[in-house]
Amino acid sequence: MPGLLRGVARTAVISGTATAVSNRVSRRQAGRWALQDEQRQAYQQQAMAPAAAPAPPSAPGDDISRKIEQLKQLGELQAQGVLTEEEFAAQKARILG
Repeated sequence: MPGLLRGVARTAVISGTATAVSNRVSRRQAGRWALQDEQRQAYQQQAMAPAAAPAPPSAPGDDISRKIEQLKQLGELQAQGVLTEEEFAAQKARILG
């Protein structure tokens, strides 16, 4: 009988551990999806917002560095899966205009 109880106890511990790990992974993945959804919504709102007043003229070097920074941000959004390939290409064309 002690061997049977030991086996039942071991099974209970393993099952409890597996459940805890599974729940943690599910919560972490749900958090990641929620973050991606927030980023996607923020990007879409920004893209649909009416264009702001034109920026005052700046030095050519400032314009290039601003475009490079925007392209880097677009690349990060695409790498995260927030942007599709088509959205990325459209925004890239708009920046390089």
